[in-house]
Amino acid sequence: MNARVLPVILAGGAGTRLWPLSRENYPKQFLALTGEQTMLQQTLGRLDGLGAAPPVIVCHHDHRFIVAEQCRELGVSASAVVLEPVARNTAPALALAALRAEEEDPVLLALPADAHVGDAAAFHAAVRRAVPLAAAGNVVAIGVPPDRAETGYGYIQAGAALDAEPAAPGVAAAKIAAFKEKPSREIAEGYLAAGGYYWNSGTFAVRASVYLEELRAFRPAIHAACVAAVAAETKDLDFHRPGSAFADSPADSIDYAVMEHTRRGVVVVPEQMAWSDLGSWRTLAEVLPADGDGNTTKGDVIAVATRNSHLAGQSRLVAAIGVDDLVVVETSDVVLVASKSHAAEVKAVVERLRAAGRSEHREHATAYRPWGHAETFAGGTDAGYLVKRITVQPGEALSLQMHRHRAEHWVVVHGEATVERGEETFVVAEDESTYIPAGVRHRLTNRGPEQLDVIEVQVGPHLAEDDIVRYDDRYGRE
Repeated sequence: MNARVLPVILAGGAGTRLWPLSRENYPKQFLALTGEQTMLQQTLGRLDGLGAAPPVIVCHHDHRFIVAEQCRELGVSASAVVLEPVARNTAPALALAALRAEEEDPVLLALPADAHVGDAAAFHAAVRRAVPLAAAGNVVAIGVPPDRAETGYGYIQAGAALDAEPAAPGVAAAKIAAFKEKPSREIAEGYLAAGGYYWNSGTFAVRASVYLEELRAFRPAIHAACVAAVAAETKDLDFHRPGSAFADSPADSIDYAVMEHTRRGVVVVPEQMAWSDLGSWRTLAEVLPADGDGNTTKGDVIAVATRNSHLAGQSRLVAAIGVDDLVVVETSDVVLVASKSHAAEVKAVVERLRAAGRSEHREHATAYRPWGHAETFAGGTDAGYLVKRITVQPGEALSLQMHRHRAEHWVVVHGEATVERGEETFVVAEDESTYIPAGVRHRLTNRGPEQLDVIEVQVGPHLAEDDIVRYDDRYGRE
């Protein structure tokens, strides 16, 4: 690839169809669904060998420390992590990256952070075919030849083949005749029988200048909001924060904003790369290895006389007897049971939780923080107490803070804690404890070489996270 390629990883999705594993505060792109690495990490890993520039990652500001930690685990340095203050879909997200790179005008390789690609070599082949076409001024989509009549994916209808495409393996690149919405079963079967229709993988290649020119022509409100947001960008630690004008941008996808309207060459490069968007429990089960009865499992699972089911447990044993075509997913606070044929309707449960003002659609029992994580075991405001296990990584520290409505009891169960309480600073060793009264400034720090685990018991009339007054925070949180 002679053109400079800048990967742009779009990591702002919510992934509600994989609830209860995927939640607003920790969506599916940050989960290890198909292996040891998370979906974001797998996306970053697929860039190895392409000779591309370090990627730009665009994510929601609430997920910035998750992105930073997962990059650190992989040893990847992003050229920038750009924080969306609000979710506005992929077209504005790509515009933020394009505007930052406008002067050098690279080919942007837009990649969803949450897609499964089983054949990395085929993915590389598709990118190497797409980049020269994009460098020449075309807007290029990577399509996937369908192997079934899938109703959960959008489709690309190919037109005339490109005579000028360089010789390459795979199906010939072609002009795009039309983008098709997720079809009915009957229409999807027609696409499969007719040929020339490809799944839309959500991966695009386009020069930064071309994308911005087309966005300005067809979605001027998006373009104007993003220009203003990038002009007012500020640096926050290693993160880039666009200005508040980003919230004025309409929400739209790259397909709707540009691909369906541009008068430039619009091209599809087909490649069979074992792709799935992992958009439902059924599609996740399809990419996992199955046992002799067609079951896919994760965690501590026993299946007896059970067939074609997906069974997953996080915190306890899941046992299934005599069931067929079920999805059973257990987390520490939720159990989902659904037929595979209705698994995509999990979004309806999420909407009910949201409407009821509950938190299970938004938060896991384990909350991830830049210093580590905290897992809630029992209690709540109604009970007057809350029990958590706080895990602080070596060298990290909670903010210097105070609570107006609750006291806290800390018991160290592993490691050694340095505690600031009022004017005191002291060490609490394993199997020792301390007490933090309401209204007293305090901080917990792990200065040791090992992970610090503390059992925290909160007691008081109000135990929500909004009862935190921060005085100092090394991670830049308000």
